[in-house]
Amino acid sequence: MKVLNDKYYMQLALELAAGAEGQTGINPIVGCVIVKNGNIVGMGAHLKRGEGHAEVHALAMAGEKARGATAYVTLEPCSHHGHTPPCANRLIDAGVAKVVVAATDPNPQVSGRGLQRLFDNGIVVVSGVLQEQAERMNEKFNKYITTGMPYVTLKTASTLDGKIAARTGDSRWVTGPVAREQVHTLRHRHQGIMVGIETVIADDPSLTTRTATPGLHPVRIVADSMLRLPLTAKVVSDRTARTIILTTDNSDAAKRAQLEEAGVEVLTCGSGPHIDLTVAMELLGRLEIGSILLEGGGRLNGAMLENELIDKVILYYAAKIVGGPVGAFTFPGMERMADAVRLRDVEVDMAGEDIRVVGYPVYSSGTR
Repeated sequence: MKVLNDKYYMQLALELAAGAEGQTGINPIVGCVIVKNGNIVGMGAHLKRGEGHAEVHALAMAGEKARGATAYVTLEPCSHHGHTPPCANRLIDAGVAKVVVAATDPNPQVSGRGLQRLFDNGIVVVSGVLQEQAERMNEKFNKYITTGMPYVTLKTASTLDGKIAARTGDSRWVTGPVAREQVHTLRHRHQGIMVGIETVIADDPSLTTRTATPGLHPVRIVADSMLRLPLTAKVVSDRTARTIILTTDNSDAAKRAQLEEAGVEVLTCGSGPHIDLTVAMELLGRLEIGSILLEGGGRLNGAMLENELIDKVILYYAAKIVGGPVGAFTFPGMERMADAVRLRDVEVDMAGEDIRVVGYPVYSSGTR
């Protein structure tokens, strides 16, 4: 009979955590599995910020069986009082004999302290089991908790020649239903969704999550330096989700008052003719928006890339060639091919009939 090892149980914990992606706000997603004498006696996941962590749910299920058991946790148990009591203390009080952890917590309030507290109380501690997978799962949390800046995932859908619309602006539909369904899942998994004003004027999108099972709506963020947003636009009038407008000091004060009266939040991001996107990300981070799905047009995508504010790209390519000027990235461009933004850890697969490319930008400045 095959003996199940630490990786097996940790994989189960990771799968539990993954199921709650998008629900925990700026908190990480975490899973926990408790095993005793080869039997799983407790399982849990962190489901919502301010509510019980994964260890709490798993310990509640295990009850007295937790005494002398092994707990598998995807992220280091917290050691500080936040919205809930420290999970390290909960494990100690429950009499757990061993704790296996995938990744340490990058939160400066926690990092290493939870493991040390367990060790100091006679619990066997093992860390680093499926660490890379666990860290990738919480990539959005890891950036936000260490920098205060939201993690930005760029999504584009383009033809093979890099066009996001025909020369007339028509973009329905570049890609097929499978890719579009995946994008709505991405919206559920990010706290914010960001577009430029040209997209809103051209398409009047709702920017909501539409999946077979109802998902969570992200905060709608519109970059609009001169406050051209119509009061009749869906992102203003439907009240389906929170809407934030990014603008500058040069925008019209009367229009700002009208938007705020309509329930829209307006953030001033710089005094120049264009939005200072770095300032915008800082302000959004202060509002506890820890992750953003960027679904911009070419100009906004290009500006975010130039400012090195994109952390991850998900590119969908339809097997079409349409020509024309409407590209996925519009900016002056690099003088040398050596200065191009490269992608690391690239994955390529199919989404129905469309090609899906996922990667992480490596900027020439060396900041990533």
